[in-house]
Amino acid sequence: MRLEVSCLDRVGLAKDILLIMEDYGINLFAIDASNQGFLYLQFAEVSFDTLSELLPLIRKVEGVHDVRTVSFMPSEQEHYALKTLLKTLPDSVFSLDIKGRIRIVNESALHIIGMAEHEILDESIGHWVQGFNFSRWLSETTVLAQATRVNIGENEYLAEMLPIYLPDGSQTPILAGAVVSLKSPARLGKQFNALQNQTTGFENVLATSDKMKEVLVQARRMAQLDAPLLITGETGTGKELMSRACHDASMRRDQPFIAINCAAMPDSAAEEELFGFVSNGSVVKRGFFEEAKGGTVFLDEIAEMSRSAQVKLLRFLQDGTFRRVGGDEEVRSDVRIICSTQKNLAELCQSGEFREDLYYRIHVLSFHVPSLRERKVDVIPLTEMFLEHYSQQLSIPIRRISGECREHLLGYAWPGNVRQLKNAIFRAVSMWDGSAELTVEQLKLPSYAEGFGYFDHQFEGSLEQAMKQFEASLLRRLYPAYPSTRQLAKKLGVSHTAIANKLREYKISKHKAL
Repeated sequence: MRLEVSCLDRVGLAKDILLIMEDYGINLFAIDASNQGFLYLQFAEVSFDTLSELLPLIRKVEGVHDVRTVSFMPSEQEHYALKTLLKTLPDSVFSLDIKGRIRIVNESALHIIGMAEHEILDESIGHWVQGFNFSRWLSETTVLAQATRVNIGENEYLAEMLPIYLPDGSQTPILAGAVVSLKSPARLGKQFNALQNQTTGFENVLATSDKMKEVLVQARRMAQLDAPLLITGETGTGKELMSRACHDASMRRDQPFIAINCAAMPDSAAEEELFGFVSNGSVVKRGFFEEAKGGTVFLDEIAEMSRSAQVKLLRFLQDGTFRRVGGDEEVRSDVRIICSTQKNLAELCQSGEFREDLYYRIHVLSFHVPSLRERKVDVIPLTEMFLEHYSQQLSIPIRRISGECREHLLGYAWPGNVRQLKNAIFRAVSMWDGSAELTVEQLKLPSYAEGFGYFDHQFEGSLEQAMKQFEASLLRRLYPAYPSTRQLAKKLGVSHTAIANKLREYKISKHKAL
């Protein structure tokens, strides 16, 4: 139980209150004094009747204005505020005594050391943080703030060390210890970029694998060229992220960037959304191309655009002009077009589903974003990045990735690519159960096999049936590229007769394979 006493600053006032509490046999746990004219008392719970007698007696003490019960003491609020701050701080923080022994440590520090709190408290920080003599520094005549490189195992950090001095009236302050903060090179890089405010957008794209590094080299070059750009890649690979990065790295970076999902626009409204709408000679709605004047328009899933909208887009790409729906006036707008698709536009042109002349107009520059299966080296770094991001966002400790979980992440097919990984990590972090490690069970990834798709855990069927299903799927995918039984047989290293029998068994023809 806690009481807040509003009172004058009188010598002996606290003693008078404590005498009253002593008469009731109440043991005081803590007492806080405030220079704002408040005294706070914490003690064991008492009955309502006892409290009803106690409060009027305290009010009668000379200098007391009022007394009431409160939920917490100021020192408690400060303690838990500091604890919450340390817990959610991404940097590793240690509080040391004057001998260099650890007194307080946050969750991030425990994570990088890989030990529990009780295992490192009262131990010398030098057991784990190497490259600097903390004891010698704290024993100097005048202890000044320091910043230096240190190591924990094979990992390097920038250590910022601040001495803790306690005021001692008019005399020299007393050294009570120090606070040590460790920053990783990656975090320092992020802070530097934020400070400089000169990021081009590509800094937000993680690329550890050689394939993704090559894509970034291409994208940086193409970002500077003011010509239509086509970005291809499977769903969830980050095509919009790359398009934004290209815009941010271009000369149009200070102008609008508008992203449009062509698949989400109904055919009836597509033209109005893109080019605007006029009624009775008045502009009712300005289209995206007009609103983005001087900037970039990103057309996501361009293959889904309606045929009529494709015609108007083609004309706009030819001369930079268009007409609003219902209007006769020619409107000119200087924008760069960036498109993306997960479909094969060349095949769609052959089948008549996409205009061939438009395809050549948007395919001036292009690059392909590889799937996560093609850049497995990036899986763990991406997982760690998402873990850090969502842990900070949801104010929970950053967890380690268990060995079993690492193997599962690397072995999974990731049909949804980076988006699926990002969502899986967010789900796992948001449902955090207090564990120190990220496990396979917490990811809740559906079973998936290439060529088969998603499986539930109650898959029914024999191995022979599964093999036949895979065989049929493989033949359907290869037959369009090797459109004769002899070519397909040579590709797969089997006889012409065997392939002909398989195609007949699975009822695969050239038309159906497409």
